[in-house]
Amino acid sequence: MLTVTEITKAYGGRTLFDDVTTSFDPSNRYGLTGANGAGKSTFMKILSGELEPDGGEISRPPNSRMSVLHQDHSRFEADIVRDVVIMGNGRLWAAMQEKDKLLDSGEMNDEIGMKLGDLEVIIAEEDGYDAESEAEQLLVGLGIPVEDHGSPLKMLQGGMRLRALVAQALFGTPDILLLDEPTNHLDLDSIGWLSNFLKKFSGVLVVISHDRRFLNEVCTHTADVDYENIILYPGGYDAMMRQKVAYRTQSEKQNSVKKKRVLELQDFIRRFGANAKKASQAQSRRRAIEKIDMVDLKRSNIQRPFIRFEVKKPSGKLVLEVDKVHKSFDGEVVLKDVGFTLTRGEKLAIVGPNGIGKTTLCRILAKKREADRGKISYGHEVSAGYLPQQHEEGIDKTEQGTAYDWLYQWDQKSTVQEIRGLLGRMLFPSQDAEKSLKALSGGETVRLLLSKLTLTKDNLLILDEPTNHLDLESIRALTEALQKYEGTLVFVSHDHYMVQDVATCILELKGDGGFDFFPGSYNEFLVKTGRGGQAVGS
Repeated sequence: MLTVTEITKAYGGRTLFDDVTTSFDPSNRYGLTGANGAGKSTFMKILSGELEPDGGEISRPPNSRMSVLHQDHSRFEADIVRDVVIMGNGRLWAAMQEKDKLLDSGEMNDEIGMKLGDLEVIIAEEDGYDAESEAEQLLVGLGIPVEDHGSPLKMLQGGMRLRALVAQALFGTPDILLLDEPTNHLDLDSIGWLSNFLKKFSGVLVVISHDRRFLNEVCTHTADVDYENIILYPGGYDAMMRQKVAYRTQSEKQNSVKKKRVLELQDFIRRFGANAKKASQAQSRRRAIEKIDMVDLKRSNIQRPFIRFEVKKPSGKLVLEVDKVHKSFDGEVVLKDVGFTLTRGEKLAIVGPNGIGKTTLCRILAKKREADRGKISYGHEVSAGYLPQQHEEGIDKTEQGTAYDWLYQWDQKSTVQEIRGLLGRMLFPSQDAEKSLKALSGGETVRLLLSKLTLTKDNLLILDEPTNHLDLESIRALTEALQKYEGTLVFVSHDHYMVQDVATCILELKGDGGFDFFPGSYNEFLVKTGRGGQAVGS
């Protein structure tokens, strides 16, 4: 059990947690949820001991082993990938290192022999003789090929390095597992593998993720960070939201009834309080008012942007024609004779493992990069809007200017009030509209790029990982906006619900540059390709 007692934490005069007391029990898997800035990562750091609270304490059973997902891979860059994973069990790794050092010394006496025996006991207790095999299984499950397991971590691409750190956190069956955004940089197949792995975990799991399906599948409970508190709910994210909304609605109704009763009592006191004959009745009503307790409804941290993509001018029926597009880098084929057509209103999801070429294809479709050969053709009256995965391709944060200045340039016919109104709907209050570009957070940058697309009203949208840095409610708002969008859409996303709820056709990129085009929903695609166990309803 991981116990939190009277935890308080504030930053810059803002209270994140006020006297929070709760506990996390073994065999339960807790999703830690809340709006961006609510304090989820701060609370995770307090749980791990990385950050001290202003007050209160964290306790866990003696000799229990806690494993934490480290997002900083620079500390392990020179280490072999397989070893990085095994380092997840510090006791085992220390014993293995000391054993190797003693053996490499070439010395042997009774003392060294006894020490080696003690180390062998530790290695056996920690299942060290299966360590390499377990590490490799974790790495393969997370999409890191066997040929990379013996390479230094720095040889992997950034996303793959973080996968190795996820494997490190999972290694060795810890008693307590703390995961902050483990689904970042995972493709849909790897997210599915991680979900299945964690569902078998028998210790205490606390996980932060902006993937709603992942939370619904994995979590038995939800710990929601809101109202300067952490409230536990049974079930995954959707179950928590239903309970939260129901409680809020019921409490508001109760408060409304109580306010009406208080007004009635106050009216009687006002009319008859000075009447000697009814003085006792007035006093009785004063006492009744004192006994009426209103439910304390603090302002919620949850905010949801209003996103709506309109079309300024409809395109022709044929929107996009891709003919035998080929692209390679340093002799390695990424895209090989990729071809498909999209008609007005179709919504294409591009899927496949990380590094397979999805971003490259999006850049080519958006005409931001040239194909080696092949042809990209836009149809009649097509206007394309593009949201890049690397946000600096869309917003140069080295430029001077504010969020307002940057957005205004895309439609200078708009009034100040219209631009500020749009920013407000996208969760930029008046003071944040004047925030400099270089000061924007990841979530603010994405919302500003989306604001541009709502302003330009293109009839073809090409979106590469638009959910990166967005919180769960913003992702839901974006998903609903894309469902209602009347134009044509091409998008890449690792959010299963977005792919399932939005896509009308699927383009799967495969190894050696190959591809398959499937007309139908993502669930239908999974069933057709024999992966139907991953299919879900919305």
